Amino acid sequence: MPAKLLTLLLSWLAVALLALGLSLVRAADPTAFEAGLALLKDKDFEGKAEGIDKLVESADPRARELLTALLDGRLYVRGADARLVYAEAEGRDWRIRDALDGAELGKASRREVEKLTINNKLRGQLRGAIAVLSLAHSDPAARLAAVRDLQKQPDPALLPTLRQYRARERDPAIRAALDSLLALSGLASGQPAERLAAIATLEGNTDPEVRTRLTALLSQAEQDAAVVQAARAALKRIDFKLQLYAFVETLFFGLSLGSVLVLAAIGLAITFGVMGVINMAHGELMMLGAYTTYMVQQYVPVDWSLPLAVPAAFLVAALVGIAIERGVIRFLYDRPLETLLATFGISLILQQTVRSIFSPLNRAVATPSWMSGAWEINGALSLTLNRLWIVGFCLVVFTLLFLVLRRTTLGLQVRAVAQNRTMARAMGVRSSRVDALTFGLGSGIAGVAGVALSQLTNVGPNLGQSYIVDSFLVVVFGGVGNLWGTLVAGLSLGVANKVLEPWSGAVLAKILVLAFIILFIQKRPRGLFPQKGRAAEA
Repeated sequence: MPAKLLTLLLSWLAVALLALGLSLVRAADPTAFEAGLALLKDKDFEGKAEGIDKLVESADPRARELLTALLDGRLYVRGADARLVYAEAEGRDWRIRDALDGAELGKASRREVEKLTINNKLRGQLRGAIAVLSLAHSDPAARLAAVRDLQKQPDPALLPTLRQYRARERDPAIRAALDSLLALSGLASGQPAERLAAIATLEGNTDPEVRTRLTALLSQAEQDAAVVQAARAALKRIDFKLQLYAFVETLFFGLSLGSVLVLAAIGLAITFGVMGVINMAHGELMMLGAYTTYMVQQYVPVDWSLPLAVPAAFLVAALVGIAIERGVIRFLYDRPLETLLATFGISLILQQTVRSIFSPLNRAVATPSWMSGAWEINGALSLTLNRLWIVGFCLVVFTLLFLVLRRTTLGLQVRAVAQNRTMARAMGVRSSRVDALTFGLGSGIAGVAGVALSQLTNVGPNLGQSYIVDSFLVVVFGGVGNLWGTLVAGLSLGVANKVLEPWSGAVLAKILVLAFIILFIQKRPRGLFPQKGRAAEA
């Protein structure tokens, strides 16, 4: 019994090996390959075109390199033995190697080899043939790139080959791209039935190439009413999707702008809410954070610079803020106009100091590799990674600051002083110390905002001036001293600006937002989320 079982297993193994061998023979047809090589040497372009088709049909692994060399002008014939060779110029001679096995053949004079010439029609055929052969590449990225190349010039003659590759493909992204390619190739067909089936497949596809082909089809297929009607309906649905994705992209840009405004205003909301100080130097504290990022990148690799720049910028801006509070602002409490003038003077001093150290020229801060590029959702919608990171960073900073103010002793004292300074002093809170630490905390967050801004714009002495007015608008609109109000107001104003910009322009959009805030403050003078407490009305 064991002997019979062993014999049976060996028989099945032999059959399987035979089937595998037959499939390999079908996959790479040596006859077609040899015929294709012979036709490539033909003087007639028609013969060369047939030879290209034969090489593609052969599926030989050497065919792709041969056709690439022919397209690049590196494929020659050696006159002595009619051997196909790859030739590279070396001085006045050519260094050649065998096109079939890659063996080095030494040097040859220009008279010993003859270049295989092609015309524009063959160049287009070669690009398509190379793309088809690339569909068998082991690298998924190379296969996807090959499909993208074929989508630019869909050929109905390739439909049988493409269907075979589609049946073997396992990568979902490549399968989807192949489905689009098959449908585009069907559009190029002259048969109305195939065109209607292709339009049904492409309906809702937002790839730019699809829309271009459908638009071109409208002028080519006027004699067939069904095809024209289907193409128009498909284009209408695609345009609706494109408008929807454009609106989503606008909202994303609005959220990213709003995140920057929140980062810029959240420190100001603390100092303004607790101390009643109008700090016109707040923008320059953001500028210091941006310059700190630039300095960190001079000594730390770019990919590691931002995680180190965040605490460094916080520390630098916080120390400068504490120095401003201890040296100037503490003598000007309850004198808001003089505080405004003093901090405006400090902002000019900080700007000039930076100009003296770094020069008036802008400094470029490099973007780390993990923040570069975009997250491509589909052909019509992609979100830039640096803005995605800034939105997330804003939420992290907001959460940390919220926890500090709600869960720590300093936060309790800050809230007590903000609500009723006199009562807080009576309960033993050292309000002067709280003022200094609060101003340092708000200034440090401004420095952190500068780190984020360094990834969106160049770093220069006037960086903070672009955001100081918007920061005050966010604080007033959201409610003085209220973190949730700052978050909601910042994100709302950012989205409003970006939604209005497409039809009103950037300048008019800002004017409209400002007019809205003025009207809103007339109805709610204390903002969206008014401060609570016994001293809130003061």
